[in-house]
Amino acid sequence: QVQLVESGGGLVQVGGSLNLSCVATGPIRSITATGWYRQAPGKQRELVASIRSTSITEYADSAKGRFTISKDNSKNTVYLHMNSLQPEDTAVYYCKNAVALSTIGGIFDYWGKGTQVTVSS
Repeated sequence: QVQLVESGGGLVQVGGSLNLSCVATGPIRSITATGWYRQAPGKQRELVASIRSTSITEYADSAKGRFTISKDNSKNTVYLHMNSLQPEDTAVYYCKNAVALSTIGGIFDYWGKGTQVTVSS
């Protein structure tokens, strides 16, 4: 069973920074893509940033210039470094991995349970 665990969330003041981590464990042959999503109260979950196995990255307009996604393949870990945080960044942040399993064919999506980010003014 593949499991994803996010960490690094917390309470930060406006203009502060946080580093989120997403660690994947289990029967993983490779991770083809990872996305960081967030969901604020009363809002739909939205994609913030993504990174492919080729290291190609994409960002939501709200994240461009402030957030950086990176990965460490040896640790099956993806990071989201967030700078210049604003109150509107307050949300639960989730990671999603598209995983090729070592046990069976195919690529499957897995979600973590999320980590809370709260930006106070």
